[in-house]
Amino acid sequence: MNKTITNAMTVDVEDYFQVSAFEKIIDKSSWDQLPHRVENNTHRILDVFSEKGVRATFFTLGWVAERYPDLVKRIVSEGHELACHGYEHIRVTEQTPEQFRDDIRKAKDILENLGGVSVVGYRAASYSINAENLWAHDVLNDEGFLYSSSIYPVKHDLYGIPDAPRYIYQPLKDKLFKEIPITTIELLNKNIPCGGGGFFRFYPYFFSRWALKHIVYQEKQSAIFYFHPWEIDPEQPRQQNIPLKTRFRHYLNLGRMENRLNHLLNDFEWNTMQNVFLTQP
Repeated sequence: MNKTITNAMTVDVEDYFQVSAFEKIIDKSSWDQLPHRVENNTHRILDVFSEKGVRATFFTLGWVAERYPDLVKRIVSEGHELACHGYEHIRVTEQTPEQFRDDIRKAKDILENLGGVSVVGYRAASYSINAENLWAHDVLNDEGFLYSSSIYPVKHDLYGIPDAPRYIYQPLKDKLFKEIPITTIELLNKNIPCGGGGFFRFYPYFFSRWALKHIVYQEKQSAIFYFHPWEIDPEQPRQQNIPLKTRFRHYLNLGRMENRLNHLLNDFEWNTMQNVFLTQP
């Protein structure tokens, strides 16, 4: 395959018990008592990236960074981009502007102190910047971030701005700050998710490959792919008494994820968010 356009590979560094879907059944006060799997899973991902020669952006929770500083240092030392995922995976929809500012400032300070690098990228928990809280962009800009990758231009029951731009744009007038939406493909006048996560596990791989090829070779745009360390971990502890939809979304095809990821790494060219999007004129 002719690899002419480079895409952004991203990892949202959080553990299985920190996902928004479990926030009503797993109290934050119990997190330290639960089996932690994020460290080993992220090291596995780093091993795969090292083998493939891929550089990626790791949107990392401050909570995880505090407990696994050597993981943060490895991310940086191997040439990946260290970016911010907030402190403890609180959706922006659940925060006031003041709480949001405190959260991202705390996480950014932790990451920068541990990694020894500037952290300029942010991704909201569960893509929770929406049409009602666009003030988050102003706060991020004020706090020294250069970009956000927090908007999914789709219609979804939990997130999304269906009419948001599909590609990189500047949401603040007279500011260089950028929003870089998660990748979608337009089919029948509707944006279809094709940027990773549960959709990547749900679709057959040939569809994901076809959609990304269309983005790259027909629309001539760089795509963004995202996934979580827990998505390559079918042996993670299973939560009981959760809704069927939640169970389906979280556990679907976990055993197939790593193999599909390897195909994806081979089929396309990948780099960090900064290298793909911020070096463009």
